[in-house]
Amino acid sequence: MSLEKVLSISGKPGLYKLKSQTRAGFLAESLLDGKTINVSGRHNVSLLSEIAIYTLTEEVPLREVFKKISEKEDGKETISHKASKEELEEFFFGIMPDYDEDRVYASDIKKVVQWYNMLIKNGITDFSETKDETNEEELEAKAAKSTKVTSPKAAAPKTATPKASSTKKGGTTKSAASRKT
Repeated sequence: MSLEKVLSISGKPGLYKLKSQTRAGFLAESLLDGKTINVSGRHNVSLLSEIAIYTLTEEVPLREVFKKISEKEDGKETISHKASKEELEEFFFGIMPDYDEDRVYASDIKKVVQWYNMLIKNGITDFSETKDETNEEELEAKAAKSTKVTSPKAAAPKTATPKASSTKKGGTTKSAASRKT
């Protein structure tokens, strides 16, 4: 399983695996305890494949950060997210020496380390890009070139046939004189 199906839901602890879509949202299974929850449109949901870490030159996708951690730790768990701020920053500097210290906070580093350890515990170790992502930009470029601007359908002309009156439906008609009384 790749990072396209792994979610972070604000206000909820841990990570979630996307299970299926419902009418009002989707079902997600917690990687912490295995419980399935219903996630509605009110929740702020982030796919791990869409998250990036700021560096001094560019934004690095989270999957690349996870790859570097995995290479350093030989695919095993890394330091605890409960380590001190200094230890976490030193560890992260060893992995990403050019990360932007002004925009990447200790809480962000803690979250990345916690997520990595949680993914390793649950056997999710595929941090490579999927073929869909590599071709996605090409498809978007082709779609932008081939889209035609179409005008909305013209409204159908109104017909001159009168609407059914209440007398045709079996009711009685009221004249203006009978309403005034």
